[in-house]
Amino acid sequence: MPEFQTKRVVRHTAQQMFDLVADVERYPEFLPLCERLEVRGRKETGDQLILVADMAVGYKLVRESFTSKVTVDRSALTIRADYLDGPFRSLENVWNFVPREDGTSEVLFSIVYEFKSRALALLMGTMFDRVFRAYTHAFEARADQVYGTS
Repeated sequence: MPEFQTKRVVRHTAQQMFDLVADVERYPEFLPLCERLEVRGRKETGDQLILVADMAVGYKLVRESFTSKVTVDRSALTIRADYLDGPFRSLENVWNFVPREDGTSEVLFSIVYEFKSRALALLMGTMFDRVFRAYTHAFEARADQVYGTS
């Protein structure tokens, strides 16, 4: 199964980065390939918010939609998306946000996925790897836009 992990130190606080990633409905504004994101279920339990969201992605002539359960855990500063339905056999991604003493934060992102169709895997596989590498940069650029760069 393809897997991608990255760890970056960013100039924004862990809480700011957490809030930015938790705001899933804004993803189409800045996230590569994300054409649409619709939250169709929302449930709060204590420090956790659980969302069921449909995301539509597109690249050239290929368009796919999938549904995920997103668990936003404010106290742990983690966000986890688990695959529910769509073109994947499995898809799981996790964000962790670690505060640093200097007010910056460490952002850890991991994703593991497998397409149901071998043809789709061949078509989209290499492109997905490039996109996942761009995700953390896209979120950091968005944070600079929302929170400033100083």
